Amino acid sequence: MARVSFNWISGRFRINSLYLVVALVVFGAVVFILFRGHGGLPQEASAGGTVHEANSVRDSVEPASSVANETRPQPGVPSPALSQPQPGLPSIVGSASAPVADSEPNPTVANILSQAIALKQSQPGRIIEARNNLNDALKLPMSLPQRKAVKDEMAKLADDWLFGPAVFAGDTLCETYMVKRGDLLQVIGRRQKVPYEILMGINNISRPESLQAGRAIKIAKGPFHAKVYRSTFTLDLYLQDTYVRSFTVGLGKPGYETPTGIWRVQENGKLIQPPWTDPDTGRLYKSADPDYPLGSRWIALDGLEGQAKDRTGFAIHGTKAPEQIGTAGSRGCIRMFNGDAVLMFNLLIPVYSRVEIVD
Repeated sequence: MARVSFNWISGRFRINSLYLVVALVVFGAVVFILFRGHGGLPQEASAGGTVHEANSVRDSVEPASSVANETRPQPGVPSPALSQPQPGLPSIVGSASAPVADSEPNPTVANILSQAIALKQSQPGRIIEARNNLNDALKLPMSLPQRKAVKDEMAKLADDWLFGPAVFAGDTLCETYMVKRGDLLQVIGRRQKVPYEILMGINNISRPESLQAGRAIKIAKGPFHAKVYRSTFTLDLYLQDTYVRSFTVGLGKPGYETPTGIWRVQENGKLIQPPWTDPDTGRLYKSADPDYPLGSRWIALDGLEGQAKDRTGFAIHGTKAPEQIGTAGSRGCIRMFNGDAVLMFNLLIPVYSRVEIVD
């Protein structure tokens, strides 16, 4: 009897031990899941968003793009996505600071510039080789007149390789695409990380719906980026890391300086003449008002790095006061001539296009 009793007690002990082990494993798994879940929650931004000219763009305004999503970040509220790595955002040329300017011309740059002009004028014109050589030259120190000459020549070349209908041999930034049945211009643009409006422009397409299967169209491989120099009120436009052209812009006045750092174009942030309330007077402006201040387009920005980090409420937009372009007169936004704002609207794409602001 003692032996049987001992075996029964030992068996029950083993069973109870098994239950205890299982219970501990389950408890540990629950604790792990709970703590892991809290660790993955978006963190509240400590800096907060600073709202300047954008603080009254209403959510009732429909996005200008027909392919925009339904959810729009609120002006002045940091987006949780800002703390996450941003995909597809290559470095912009000379991203650390403004280019080095020498007082003396650089002979190497002078030689590259003369060779590029000769390549352009050759038969057939070697446009892409000239563009690539000049783009490499921009990384070199040179005098300010030389830098202007290089950029001016590259802007002329962009009229052919980018904004014109031709696709040149050896171009890695533009190519020909044969439209298939069921293709949508909006989808083609998203696939290439460019707005469909630029594809309409370079292919002389009047309406997206008029795209026809079997047609060969020119596509650009995005995204486009912009780099703004506060000291010269200049915005440089790039396709990937290749310079395209420059624009004169207006920036923030004293006390409302445009923050330096890295920004991205806000998801659903491209709007056509949205209503705006002046934060000083409380007056609501609508696009039909003769003194509507925002001009032709609004491109909202989200701050990613530097002074810009986690800040919203800033934008690239047009203006009713073109005389202020090239000066510090805004509440922090980047102002452009209305025609330039339309072009920028047609080139920059939400999430993927970056805007870098340096001194």
